[in-house]
Amino acid sequence: MTLALERDRGLARPLERRIGLRLERIDRRLAYFGGFILAVIAVVTVASIIGRALLPFGLGPIKGDFEIVEIGCAIAVFSFLPLAQLRRAHVTVDIFVSALPARARAFLGLLGDTLIAIAAFIILWRLWLGFGEKFPYGAEPLRAFLGFGPKPFFAETSYELEIPMWIPFGLCLIGAFLFFVTSLYTVWRALNWTIAGQEGG
Repeated sequence: MTLALERDRGLARPLERRIGLRLERIDRRLAYFGGFILAVIAVVTVASIIGRALLPFGLGPIKGDFEIVEIGCAIAVFSFLPLAQLRRAHVTVDIFVSALPARARAFLGLLGDTLIAIAAFIILWRLWLGFGEKFPYGAEPLRAFLGFGPKPFFAETSYELEIPMWIPFGLCLIGAFLFFVTSLYTVWRALNWTIAGQEGG
């Protein structure tokens, strides 16, 4: 390897680590937000069950509890995806891979991160189009530029609580965007690991 390549790689690694630390801080905060959403869902579910049990005493279930759970779970899932990707915490089968040499493991990690980045892009793209269908604002030229299509005839809402559906779509979109950005970073990181000959190198 030439001196210039060694120098470029030496400059790229500290930059990769700095970006990784910043991404981890952002991803962790989003995951905390997802955890908070799940805690709220748990409280709502328990309160609703207790209300149903105490119907004879004048209490009742929380209105729209199932909508809160559905919407909250979707937001929480997208909140956890970026940190899970950064830490490679997705479900994997390591029985075969663990017996391979370090360089082969690093290459397979690169391949896996690349496939996840492609999947993350598709998820982001489809969610963006879905958000555009639900979002009832914006001039037609701007909507066309953003790929939103024509304005919906009415703003779609949830059945009981009448929550505008573009709001949860937008919150999920934040997580999906960060998932894609994190996936691109992990491809870069895995490429550096492959060049170094071992993961974490």
